Amino acid sequence: MFPRSSLRYYCLSNQLNPFYKQLGYFNRHIGQFIGDFIIKGQFIFMKKDVTDMPLKMQRILNIAMVLLAWSTLPLLGVQNFKRFFPASFLIGVFEVCNAIIGKRRKWWVFYNKPNSYLFGEFPFNIGPIFIISLWILKWTYGNFVRFIFLNALVHVFFVFPFTFFAKKIRYYSLVRINKFQFFLYFFYKAVLFYWLQCLFERTKVQED
Repeated sequence: MFPRSSLRYYCLSNQLNPFYKQLGYFNRHIGQFIGDFIIKGQFIFMKKDVTDMPLKMQRILNIAMVLLAWSTLPLLGVQNFKRFFPASFLIGVFEVCNAIIGKRRKWWVFYNKPNSYLFGEFPFNIGPIFIISLWILKWTYGNFVRFIFLNALVHVFFVFPFTFFAKKIRYYSLVRINKFQFFLYFFYKAVLFYWLQCLFERTKVQED
């Protein structure tokens, strides 16, 4: 004869076994469902993450960037444009050479094809970089410390928040250089830029 407590436990366990089986079946299916959901969710996220910017959107962005930069030129003034154009043009040509080298060495990459200089870096060089160079000279020439500070500020904005945003929208991304090296890539030209303007100013004084 079984003790009364053992018999009660045996009866209770027999009653609960079907419930535990159903619970285990339910847990297995729920776990499988959650696992499939997570995997599919990660796949969808990754799929969205690797989607490049539409080619049409990049063209619009390139054109808008150039037009917006050049639309500020009338505010610069004709005399300031004539005064600061030679140095800005030369530093712009130097920047073009640097950009071509950087592109060949894959310091950065533009996601969309054609992956050419004209479609990628060229709008930056003839748009924001060239026009901002003119404005920086207008605002700071004659005060070298202010010139260096404003250059650093502009380059920090371009290298950090703008490059971060460009990577998020799959416009371009750094590859073989980090952000600090990218900052130095731009900033080391500042001294040369100022020296060129001083050289043109001296030449003009001597001619007068």
